[in-house]
Amino acid sequence: MLAAGIIFADIHIKQTKELTALRTIASIPFGGRYRLVDFALSNLVNANIAKVGIITKQNYQSLMDHIGSGKDWDLSRRNGGVYIFPPFGHHRSEILYENRLEALQTVMNFINKCQEEHLILMDCDCVNVVDYSKALKEHIKNNADMTIVYRHGEVTEDAKNYMTLEMDDNKRIHAATITSKVGEVASTSINVWIVKRKLLSSLISEAKASGATSLRRDIILPNLNRLRIFGFEHTGLHLHIDSLENYFANNMKLLDPSIRSQIFDNEELPIYTKVRDSAPTKYGFDAQVENSFIAEGCVIEGTVKNSILFRGVKVGKNSVVENAILMQDTNVEDNVNLNYVISDKNVIIRSKQTLSGCKKIPYYIGKNIMV
Repeated sequence: MLAAGIIFADIHIKQTKELTALRTIASIPFGGRYRLVDFALSNLVNANIAKVGIITKQNYQSLMDHIGSGKDWDLSRRNGGVYIFPPFGHHRSEILYENRLEALQTVMNFINKCQEEHLILMDCDCVNVVDYSKALKEHIKNNADMTIVYRHGEVTEDAKNYMTLEMDDNKRIHAATITSKVGEVASTSINVWIVKRKLLSSLISEAKASGATSLRRDIILPNLNRLRIFGFEHTGLHLHIDSLENYFANNMKLLDPSIRSQIFDNEELPIYTKVRDSAPTKYGFDAQVENSFIAEGCVIEGTVKNSILFRGVKVGKNSVVENAILMQDTNVEDNVNLNYVISDKNVIIRSKQTLSGCKKIPYYIGKNIMV
């Protein structure tokens, strides 16, 4: 294999504290039946990458339950496969790693033992379909030390902490800034890096000796002129999850068939997830469903509009669910009204309740809570 993958499972957990109180960013549910890690894993597997390490920090039990042996992504292998690295810190400190560079220092044994020539490093706080086989070919063609995957366009609020890249006609990066200016048109990194494995190992060792703490500030920026660093443009959809507000908004974008098809209708780059054998969704005689994304195993006896229902959700008689995201096994009893609500897994909403948020601040109900 030409490359192995490394996924950072716990980036930006402070910005999504409601969703990550009991899980990692990687295991946040999305789109009715998926987790965010599914998109990162599927993109790697679609590029024939058969060795993937996932660096965790805290609350990673649900991630382990979801991934299991990796068989649903064809990563249950004798050689290679998926590795979940539990968190650990320096032997002289009780503090775990705080950034990507420190996280990489904890898996140096994995990096040094890899036989692959290149590594693909990535966050998993986003939903996208990226052809990493093309990116890897460009990386090798350019004889690049590092390739940064980017997108070009107007910088939105959720992308303000992405790096801005300046490139020549050959897409070699000659200048960059750590953050981007909202509203400007720019080329911004999506926090995916392809790098020569031996080079990364030496850079991490140098950084550790010098006390450096940031992959972007202390490794990439100082080496723009010394190393051959190129850009690879991702032209497809990219949905970034860094707050409860844009988690809600990006899920709702799936109700648009054109956006949904960009993610799930690409036969050459499919998205895989854990298989759960469930019965088809059952609709009662009085059920009404409009413009909604409903997974299998649900029971709908009331009204559902402009909503996303995960597997096993139940909506009782005379209940109205609008503009809502109901995660796995949520039980909405009879005569309930929900509007702009996010319910986490295994929530029970008792009869005759009315809960409402708004588009900017949806009403969130935590995991295993009864209302």
